Amino acid sequence: MTHIAVLGSTNMDLVAYVAKAPQRGETVTGREFRTIPGGKGANQAVAAAHAGADVSLVGAVGADPFGSQLRSTLEHFGVNTDHLRTTEGPSGTAHIVVDDEGGNAIVVIPGANGTVTSLAPGDEGLVASADALLLQLEIPLEAVLAGAEAARRHGVRTILTPAPARFLPPHLLSTIDLLVPNQHEAAALTGLTNPREAAAALLEQVPEVIVTLGAEGSLYAARGAEPLTVPAPRVTAVDTTGAGDTFVGTLAVALAEGREMPEALAWASRAAAMSVQRPGATSSMPYRSEIDAQAGS
Repeated sequence: MTHIAVLGSTNMDLVAYVAKAPQRGETVTGREFRTIPGGKGANQAVAAAHAGADVSLVGAVGADPFGSQLRSTLEHFGVNTDHLRTTEGPSGTAHIVVDDEGGNAIVVIPGANGTVTSLAPGDEGLVASADALLLQLEIPLEAVLAGAEAARRHGVRTILTPAPARFLPPHLLSTIDLLVPNQHEAAALTGLTNPREAAAALLEQVPEVIVTLGAEGSLYAARGAEPLTVPAPRVTAVDTTGAGDTFVGTLAVALAEGREMPEALAWASRAAAMSVQRPGATSSMPYRSEIDAQAGS
């Protein structure tokens, strides 16, 4: 079975559903509140597990009720948590407002995720055994770099989601095989709002780039090749939280299984499109059988 390692965050998502998100200084009445396990690392781990991989998550939760719930939920979804540390203090939380158009606004409080500043004993061996390492930016940058360097030493493919968007040092980018920003993150990294131009600029630093375009699909660019655009299925979004992580986790499995990039992108796009039709992040992610069934419909 394909083995995917994920180094990243685990948060409890505190989600408020409203007709219209409040403006600054405004109070609105919501219609529903949910507590849903999330965090970009955990999200990508669950997506990859649902897509059929053997998945291990490296990160941290707090010594609080959220931490216990996060760990048990990940294990329920088939994610190995042997390398998920428990630290003193609170777990990470994400405070999310979702409007009736499926859009969201998010405030992340790192909590235990902020303690992940390096690899712990045994983590490098886990990375070395993987077919791919998934990275994001909700843990300290020094840990992301340590994970990427470990993967490079052992010839493991690295896939980085640069979210939340921030400056990325050249040394980190030199260790990344595939960069997967959304169009807003690509613009933040390059100063270019045109996705094709942004992707071309990013190729000066990494060999492959996928810019996700929301409802418009995704743009793949690689050095020495013509860019490829793969459209997304047309669906009505209920909640877009976690869609990008669904895409990346599913994509990683497809690539590790040896699928060609166009097929992998289409498969991941179907998974992301299915996820936005359901509320929540981990709770919305489709299983492999569902993705395959959608492909045949």
